[in-house]
Amino acid sequence: MTILPDPAASQALLIGVHDYESMPALPAVERNLAGLTGAFTDPELWGLPPSHCAALSQPPSAQDVLDTLSHVALRATDTLVVYYAGHGLIDPHSDELYLALPGSDQERLYSALPFEWVRRAVLDPRIGARHKVVILDCCYSGRALLGGMSGTTQVADHALIDGTSLMAASARTRKALSPPGEEFTAFSGELITALTEGIADGPPLLDMQTLYRHLYTALAAKARPLPQQRNRNTGGLIALARNRAHPAHAAPRHQPPGPPPAEPAPASTPAPTPDARGEDRPQPQTPAPPQHRTPNAARAADGHSSPGSSASVRTRTIAVVSAALLVAGVSTTLALLNGGQGKTDDGKSKGGATEATYNAAVGHVLKQGGGKGGTLKFVSAADADSWDPQRSYDSSVANFARYYTRQLVTYDPKSKGTALTPDLATSKAKITDHGRTYTYTLRKGVTWEDGSPVTSEDIKYGIERLWATDVITGGPSYLMEALDPERTYRGPYKDTSAKGLTAIETRGPGTIVFQLPRPNGDFEHMLAMAAASPVKKGQDTKAKYGLRPFSSGPYKFRSYQPGRSLELVRNPHWQRWADPIRNALPETITVRITGDQNSVDIGLTTGDFDLALGTRGLGPAARARVRSDRDLNKNVDTPRSGFVRFAAFPQTVKPMGNMHCRKAVVYAADRRNLQTALGGTAAGGDLAPSLLPPGIRGADPAFDPYGVRKNGGEPDLTKARNELKKCGRPNGFPTTIAVRNDRPSEIDAAAALTSALRRIGIQAKADRFDGARTPTLVGAPNEVRKRGYGIVITSWSADFPTGQAFWRPLVDSRMRPPSGNANLAEVDSPSLDKLLDKAVAETDPKTAGETYEEINHKVSEEAYYLPFVHGKYVSWRSPRLTDVHVADAYGGYDYVRLGVRGA
Repeated sequence: MTILPDPAASQALLIGVHDYESMPALPAVERNLAGLTGAFTDPELWGLPPSHCAALSQPPSAQDVLDTLSHVALRATDTLVVYYAGHGLIDPHSDELYLALPGSDQERLYSALPFEWVRRAVLDPRIGARHKVVILDCCYSGRALLGGMSGTTQVADHALIDGTSLMAASARTRKALSPPGEEFTAFSGELITALTEGIADGPPLLDMQTLYRHLYTALAAKARPLPQQRNRNTGGLIALARNRAHPAHAAPRHQPPGPPPAEPAPASTPAPTPDARGEDRPQPQTPAPPQHRTPNAARAADGHSSPGSSASVRTRTIAVVSAALLVAGVSTTLALLNGGQGKTDDGKSKGGATEATYNAAVGHVLKQGGGKGGTLKFVSAADADSWDPQRSYDSSVANFARYYTRQLVTYDPKSKGTALTPDLATSKAKITDHGRTYTYTLRKGVTWEDGSPVTSEDIKYGIERLWATDVITGGPSYLMEALDPERTYRGPYKDTSAKGLTAIETRGPGTIVFQLPRPNGDFEHMLAMAAASPVKKGQDTKAKYGLRPFSSGPYKFRSYQPGRSLELVRNPHWQRWADPIRNALPETITVRITGDQNSVDIGLTTGDFDLALGTRGLGPAARARVRSDRDLNKNVDTPRSGFVRFAAFPQTVKPMGNMHCRKAVVYAADRRNLQTALGGTAAGGDLAPSLLPPGIRGADPAFDPYGVRKNGGEPDLTKARNELKKCGRPNGFPTTIAVRNDRPSEIDAAAALTSALRRIGIQAKADRFDGARTPTLVGAPNEVRKRGYGIVITSWSADFPTGQAFWRPLVDSRMRPPSGNANLAEVDSPSLDKLLDKAVAETDPKTAGETYEEINHKVSEEAYYLPFVHGKYVSWRSPRLTDVHVADAYGGYDYVRLGVRGA
């Protein structure tokens, strides 16, 4: 009889190795662990307590594995589950299976873990578990990131353990598979989806025999390697989850808002075959059925649930609703994530939300009207680039700096967009002289932390510090370019004149005037940056100012230990009536710097901290945990980051100078696979039909020149091959993809793109370079040509939310320095330069936006870039937070509006 093991008396050990010193990385393995952790600990499926599900990632030695296994196994009295994913190695003399560890390779088998030792550990007579399950998704080195993970010989024969169930990812002489662009390895992906989504027409409980039959059928339908299974005694009846698709466990029709739908994995592609160079590719074991892929494909050809191409009912419903909304001209993001207008049944009301639910702070203010008091606790894996407002370039640090700095203008917290509103000034600028003169009158009652008034001279002095680049390094240069393009001013530390920077005039303590050499319609956006914050000359400690900035805001520094912690307390001289922006609700604000992203995730989800400083979001393991736990998931938002993730085509590298060759790549790219590689819709972002992200004037959600939204991200191979003919390369061409070695998701994207391009004959190989050397490698046009980088994978975000900040670094031919170049496509278009000049000089944002829209159309038509996704991330907010809302201007929460409630 099949029964579900008692979770309180069961244990699971999940072992994964995704990064190796001498073998190709397997980035999907890390996500395997997160996915299985989420499935095993989901109370609706099995419900293992988190402390009973140990994930051992990157174990350094065999001893670490065996010690952990012994510790876990001895605590199990009902069921023990042991899982391993990574490279598998075979002893050529004994044919014995070895499990590869981070330092292992085929020539040094002694550095790997013999499976025989694992078998003995599981059979240890001291272990009291009645049931034992061993699952091996095991592979050797090969072409892991190009389609083949590796197989092992005689897996099932060697792995047999009496009285247990053993399931292996592949047959004795077959390779397993890690499909490029997919979230998980092929075998584990099917297993995770079966556990989390259920098996249609299956029994109430998913036992090992049922799982095996389902995985075998689903993998065979995709011509993927077939699993093997051996059971002893009642091993086949060991269940690992309730069947979510069975009527006995089906969710009620009216559920409270829960986790986001599982990411639909990309539909499978035919198994690779040997290419023209005779390279070894995984071969299908059974003929693949004909596949007709559509954006909403939900079943494999044999009718069984196929996690590689299926979507849950909820996912398909959202896809259909999304399509209908797009046809009607409604933004899917706003309609499905930001919520509608009027009162709803999920605690949201017009403009606000009273109850914590998934995405409650996106498009709404959650728990508005919080009171004063308490400590707001931030956490960060890394320290700020600088707390000096003139030195920081990090948008989240600039957001945080508003606690102790103020600007003439800032972004309106009441606006759902990026509208500017007065801060230090009484109004927005009075603009005269055809857009070259900006005049401001300062608000009364604004003081420093010593009670002295903030004056126009303080604002001027703070901005002048930007010119002291030999002392104040690292900050943005926009104000220097707008006010002194020839860089004639030497900065306040070298300048001995009384006038200082002549482009800024102070007319008494309450008036400041900026005189631009030429008009710039985004000048006020530059003044809204932290770089335009006032600095009191007598308190300026130059290069050390970031250790203890002098406050003009509601909080001041109490203590700062670089790399460890920061604490802010109230500025007693701050006047609430003189500050229309900052709520100043918490009594104290702290930042803990941990040095480790995993500790950040744990600290957030266990309640030690309220929110993370930055827009990195939760890591894969934490994402899996919160998505499977409804109580945790209600504290999660998925805001837009402001980044676009894309590939650039350097035109000086043949044949990328030919527009049709570039278009062939654009049409051949499988955007859905790329989206999955980058983290799916929640952690990766929305499919990007063009480069310009939402939230910047000129972005048109209906503009879809390559049919990305229309086709659901599917490639158009017919058009791709036609473009190859037009560019004179009908059989394709070789090229190299440059990708940062410290960005696992971008490495996955490179693998997905490589696989897609191979289908039209473009033979691309990935070259991983040191991400720290980006400015001197892919940012150096001469180096790009020398290395033959025809495709460069990267990301970009505007420093302030306008078309100028987004487009000029990417397409302005006059902004191509020999190092640190952002115009990676090496665009050299006089017509684009003219459009940029026209938009920059325009003072009317609406008119400027029309020109930026024209630029977006032209950049898309010329195919200089291949956009993947408009970035999003999974963000945690503490249940204690009040007045929470996502602000597009900051790519995250508006920090200075937050309050805390409760312990």
